[in-house]
Parts: sequence; C-alpha cells; structure tokens
Amino acid sequence: MEIKINDLEHIREAARQFINAMGDQHVFAFYGHMGAGKTTFIKAICEELGVDDVVTSPTFAIVNEYTPHSPLLAPHASIYHFDFYRIKKLEEVYDMGYEDYFYSDGLCFIEWPEMMEELLPEGATKVQIAENPDGTRTVSW
Repeated sequence: MEIKINDLEHIREAARQFINAMGDQHVFAFYGHMGAGKTTFIKAICEELGVDDVVTSPTFAIVNEYTPHSPLLAPHASIYHFDFYRIKKLEEVYDMGYEDYFYSDGLCFIEWPEMMEELLPEGATKVQIAENPDGTRTVSW
C-alpha cells in the first residue's frame, strides 16, 4: 500500500488512510532518513486516534506512552511510541523490557528500528517514509 502526503496541511488525511489500512497489526516499524517525517506522521496518527497529550519524539526517553480516546482502538489500551536512534547495544533494548510493549495489546510505533531490527516481532509491519524531490512524502508498506 502507498499513501502520498503532499504537505503538512494534508498529513491528518494521510494518517486517517493509514489507520484505516492498519488491520489487525499492532507493531509498526517506521523507516526513513533523518527529516523524512517519521515523528510528524506518527504524531498525526496518534492525534487521529484520539490522543490528547502532546505527541513528541521519545528520543531521550526511548518510549512515550499515550492513551487514545477512540472507539477505533477498543482493544488497544495504549499507544507506545519508540525512538531507537540513540541505542548503541541490543542490551539496552532488553533492559527496557521491549517484550512487555511489543507483545502487549498496545499499538507500537517504532522509529529507527534498524538499531534493533532482529528483535522486531514476526509480522511487524515495515513502513517506509521517503521524501520525494518535490518535497512531498510517500508512505509505503
């Protein structure tokens, strides 16, 4: 599947399209270079799912937890937003108890999964965000 984001004014529409296509999946690994828009797109998804908190990159905390207020997420009590950019060793991921998140009923949105890819659950959805020459973004999975 592929979604094109023309500009920030249309990112919430793209987030709704993504949500409608999520199906039963609950772990999403977001790939893309620095500045591609991973955090911005995840923020839009969270807002569309009814997160009232300010959604920010968990660069230093590694994981942020949000409580959605959307009937679309009845089985999901939480959204977990990860940023593994600063991870240097897999032991750091083990120490944070990644299994408690990845194998819960919560939605998991992971930035920089390259840093711990071998720990992704089987069936995790790999999402690529690419910046196009005209400044638009393409989200594909």
